[in-house]
Amino acid sequence: MGHHKLILDDDFREEFSLIALHCSEEDYKVAYLLNKQLNLGLKREEVDLDYSNEELIATFSLFHFNSDLQYTSYDLVSNKCKAVVQNDQNESGLFSGETSEKNVTTYLIPEFKKVDFFLKVYSEFATIPLRRIIASINEINQVISAYEVDTDNIKSKNNLIFD
Repeated sequence: MGHHKLILDDDFREEFSLIALHCSEEDYKVAYLLNKQLNLGLKREEVDLDYSNEELIATFSLFHFNSDLQYTSYDLVSNKCKAVVQNDQNESGLFSGETSEKNVTTYLIPEFKKVDFFLKVYSEFATIPLRRIIASINEINQVISAYEVDTDNIKSKNNLIFD
């Protein structure tokens, strides 16, 4: 009897555009500024993105807007999560039994540690006016810079799947 071999191609990947934002404002303020500048309706999701690390659970704020007229969805996600981790010192001696705290910063996309937020744009159309969107974002005074990121070179691309 013959053997059947199934080959799974990677054609089921979700194609999207990714815009990196450098902005020191809080996440809700960035969402408000993008809503105002781009005429979007970004709203915070009820559940944030949770990714577990070796020693802590990192949560990243997520805002979503789905445009039915343009068949386009927008996701604004923070790239940084700052957390306080407690270390127990089990050594014997003068400071035994004490706990110390350290601040740990976790990144959603570790390749881009200087990026504060990512705007993921997914459209059912082949072309998205990405240059116009980036130019409009760069007009916002609080945004330091915004630019497109090549998603093919991102190793942790699976972190950008929000469903």
